[in-house]
Amino acid sequence: MKYLYQLFLAFNSTWLIVVVYLVKEKYEFIFLDEYHTYYSWILFVAIPIILSALSFLIARNLPKDSLQNNSVLEIELANNNFLPTYLGYFFVSLGIEDISTLIVVFTIIYVFTFLSQTLYFNPIFLLFGYHFYFIKTSRNIKIFLITRKQLKAPSENGFEKLRRINNYTFIEL
Repeated sequence: MKYLYQLFLAFNSTWLIVVVYLVKEKYEFIFLDEYHTYYSWILFVAIPIILSALSFLIARNLPKDSLQNNSVLEIELANNNFLPTYLGYFFVSLGIEDISTLIVVFTIIYVFTFLSQTLYFNPIFLLFGYHFYFIKTSRNIKIFLITRKQLKAPSENGFEKLRRINNYTFIEL
């Protein structure tokens, strides 16, 4: 289950490249009525939002874990660290000229995102109120945490309802 969830998270994290390309190229669903272009764009954007929401439900099946108050040494907000990466993705998708190039570029980015398995940053999680943090533990291990909490002081935060995505990435539901 954990392996499939990692594949799913990597897909959700990179799918916006395809969305930007489809909107740029004015792709549309034929079955929609006279405003099909705009409805298609809404649907293109809705798909990754729905898939991201689904990822929270699937995460409930991941292995449980916890992190005690006294084991958190440092907290660093990571929300803004990924903005350059996603801006790069958007500029790449705007520069892609055809669908075959999109498939190759998406596949390469997807494979590298999956194989890195250190971070599963999905900007759509921000829409659901989640934040991304780097947490340094008392064992001097830096983990990536996805949570709705606003973290400030290390000693004030314990995490009892974590789900382990991999050895360095956790989500709190």
